[in-house]
Amino acid sequence: MADEIINRVANSKLVTLDLEDFYPEGERVLFDIKDWLFEGFVLREKDFRAQVIAHDWSQYQNQYVALTCSSDAIIPGWAYMLLSVHLEPYAKKIVIGDLETLETAIYQDIIASLPVIEYENKPVIIKGCSKKPVPQNAYIMMATKLKPVAKSIMYGEACSSVPLFKKK
Repeated sequence: MADEIINRVANSKLVTLDLEDFYPEGERVLFDIKDWLFEGFVLREKDFRAQVIAHDWSQYQNQYVALTCSSDAIIPGWAYMLLSVHLEPYAKKIVIGDLETLETAIYQDIIASLPVIEYENKPVIIKGCSKKPVPQNAYIMMATKLKPVAKSIMYGEACSSVPLFKKK
């Protein structure tokens, strides 16, 4: 009988880590304050505060919110802080920036709390392709978190991985 085909990847100690598995459900929202500014450029405190009070913040329940201003207006820090105070009871996460900044902040929290003991002295492959919007920064954060404990770190798929680190 011909030689039996053996799946060496399945039998190896190689651990595949897919960042897509950690992707939290919840709508991502870009909250642009441009429309709350006088002529789209000037923040008038009294008018701004009135809009904040009149706004229905409950619509952001269990959502991830990125606060931004798409005009070239100079927005004082307290304005974003005021918005975050009103969003806090409802939103899961609030950042200043675009949606990619938001995803990066979400993954930063996830990776920071991820226990890495299960990857100790093991070859780890960080899976590269994902259907969900995993930010590039998440891959960097994961590699740097694993480096002190993993035997080796690779990127990609088991059949075609790129070596990144190997403990000496």
